[in-house]
Amino acid sequence: MNLTRLSRGVTALVLAAVVAGGCSRGAPGPAPDRAPGRDGATSLCPDVANTAKRAVARAEAVNTPWDGPTSGPRAVPGKSVVFVASTMTNPGVAGTAKGVREAAQSIGWRVRVIDGQGTPAGIQGAVGQAIALRPSGIVIGGFDPASVAQQIEQANDAGIPLVGWHATTSPGPSTNPKLFTNVTSRVEDVARISAYWIIARSNGDAGVVIFTDSSIPFAENKSRLIKKALLSCAGVELLSYENIPLPDTGSRTPQAVSALLSRFQDRWTYSVAINDVYFADAAPAMRAAGRKGEGPPYSIGAGDGDPSAFQRIRDRQFQQATVPEPLNAQGSQIIDELNRAFAGRPPSGYVTPVHLTTAENVHDTTSWEPRGYREAYRRIWRG
Repeated sequence: MNLTRLSRGVTALVLAAVVAGGCSRGAPGPAPDRAPGRDGATSLCPDVANTAKRAVARAEAVNTPWDGPTSGPRAVPGKSVVFVASTMTNPGVAGTAKGVREAAQSIGWRVRVIDGQGTPAGIQGAVGQAIALRPSGIVIGGFDPASVAQQIEQANDAGIPLVGWHATTSPGPSTNPKLFTNVTSRVEDVARISAYWIIARSNGDAGVVIFTDSSIPFAENKSRLIKKALLSCAGVELLSYENIPLPDTGSRTPQAVSALLSRFQDRWTYSVAINDVYFADAAPAMRAAGRKGEGPPYSIGAGDGDPSAFQRIRDRQFQQATVPEPLNAQGSQIIDELNRAFAGRPPSGYVTPVHLTTAENVHDTTSWEPRGYREAYRRIWRG
């Protein structure tokens, strides 16, 4: 999906040239988006770039101590949890499910993961199966609970607490649909630092492609916020806004990347995606086009930060940065939030801080986690 934003006063002749220049395979297409400068002109953005560079430096700090909860109810024994995954092919969902299993095991709870396989019917069936199992709690793993609203009501009526992971657009409790809480970083922070990394690295002069999944409200909201932050800099040109559903990235991303390379060539200097998986699937098309892994378009994943993303960043293979969620720590938080629900206590209110992993600070790590979270949660659960 390409975006059009034409400045006033452009003549019909120039408009025709711009549209023709943005065509793919000879077909007419809209011109790329570009932030207007003063009086309609385009220019770089030194003030925004300086702000971006300071924010990036803060987010790259790696020795982040635990700033989450240190008190709460002792673990309620004998509980069972069902983690309903949107799709286990999503590395973020799979990583969070793994963190939930690990945390639950430490206090003797049982966990079952049901894979929705990335389709509406599959997710609906997985939620129905979860409710039929009558677990102590259910985790909504990476999909919009409004898409299964009737089943959410069934779980509510049955008194089964629901905790989301990337389920609604913001962290914390939700009343409609009713979730005890939603575990995620603040999407505004993730979107902003992703855009700031591009602005800082390019010094405010970049041609950008955004990859998103518009079928997921959380993801679409994130990508719209990224677009807004990018276009706060007059030197940033939004070349294309690519809507590729996460379950289809393997089949559709290579074809889309080949078309974008043919269309924009050297104008495409940066990429940002709502999930790192797009860059894994883009790599073959980049190699086929003769692009180098350490060269443009330079790419940042605005979320998740699975081990393969860390490997690509370390090896400088078609990804230079990611904004990782601390997936294991969030798995522990999900178990802690469910325990608070079982104990009749309110949610913790904790939101993980934004972090940025780049080639400069990735070292030999395969994930990012705040220091001391395991010890903190286990002290809470042991009482």
